[in-house]
Amino acid sequence: MAGEIPDLQAQVRTGTGKGAARQARRAGMVPGIVFGGDTDPLPINVPFNDLLKKLRAGRFKSTLYNLKVDGQEDVRVICRDVQRDVVKDLPTHVDFMRLRRTTKINLFIHVEFEGHDSCPGLRAGGVLTVVRPEVELIVTAGDIPDQVVADISEMQLGDTLTISQIKLPEGARATIDRDFVIANLSAPSGLRSADNDSDDSDDDTAAEADDSEE
Repeated sequence: MAGEIPDLQAQVRTGTGKGAARQARRAGMVPGIVFGGDTDPLPINVPFNDLLKKLRAGRFKSTLYNLKVDGQEDVRVICRDVQRDVVKDLPTHVDFMRLRRTTKINLFIHVEFEGHDSCPGLRAGGVLTVVRPEVELIVTAGDIPDQVVADISEMQLGDTLTISQIKLPEGARATIDRDFVIANLSAPSGLRSADNDSDDSDDDTAAEADDSEE
């Protein structure tokens, strides 16, 4: 996700207060504010449909945006708050924070899996199950990685890949302290069935032996 920062279109909002906010909503806009950095707060209006679409896509508050406002320089922002109508649950106001290059933020970063061709587990017919195609990391705004790489070239059947086995970019760390699972490599269904049948057969044999002893 970090390779291409999505744009967020907005307009400068003239006037402040409840009257200006109501006027913006009647015009199909959501009033908002951009704050932080060394610049004064900037009142803005964001198109309602665009904002709603991004909210429904998920992870709105952990996505970095390139804010484009007419007459202003583009700036990287991250959402800090979305106020909603208590009845309709629709956005009524949104707050964005400008980011300095040294700002630490939480972002979901794509996991790229490498080493499929040489993976012994896959060569044996195993199935790689990706538990987390993205991981939430604390990163620096000026040095956001495009992805993190997970090497599966040495995974065997039954192996599990955890976050501690992935080399994270310098200065980045996971938001979760525990060593959570990224992917696992399981045996093919046919092999699992054969193992189960074998276990059942062993149980039957043991039962027959017990009967004969009696």
